Amino acid sequence: MRWVYILVMSLALMGASILPVAAAPVLTISATPHQAHIGDIVTLNGTVSGITTIAVYLFVTGPDLDSRGVTLDNLNVPAGRGLFTTAPVQMNDGTWTYTWDTSVILGVMSPGKYTVYVVSSPIDRLRYVAGDMATADVEFLASDKPAAETPLDPALPILAVGIGVTLGLGIFRMRGKRE
Repeated sequence: MRWVYILVMSLALMGASILPVAAAPVLTISATPHQAHIGDIVTLNGTVSGITTIAVYLFVTGPDLDSRGVTLDNLNVPAGRGLFTTAPVQMNDGTWTYTWDTSVILGVMSPGKYTVYVVSSPIDRLRYVAGDMATADVEFLASDKPAAETPLDPALPILAVGIGVTLGLGIFRMRGKRE
């Protein structure tokens, strides 16, 4: 009976040694250019290996932003709870690319150093282990484009119409009194 126990334990150990071990995901990210003006386009790209996934999750931290990180397209939305910027992963080689157009983001971007994070699961920065993410730094300088002209206050056209109507009625009344 003892030989059966030894045989079962030997087979179990051999079986455990030939089973594949799940690899931890390995993520990379790079940003081009490393220094840009607010309003420029920054290309983010990288690789993911050790897992099969259709997308990676991106978020950013920087001056006056939520410390958990925020989405790249809306700086007012904290990352986490399913709210992330995503980039599709090419299944044949594990590469991904995201074009970050900082001229069309929502929120206020101030000059300074920003850190872009790539993660394999939709979890914010404060809940991640350092090895399960990769980062790239981008320094943003003040915009080199002239500030857009501020549109008129919506009340001004209404005020202009009101003044026009008032003047028109005044002229109409004055004509009526003369006749």
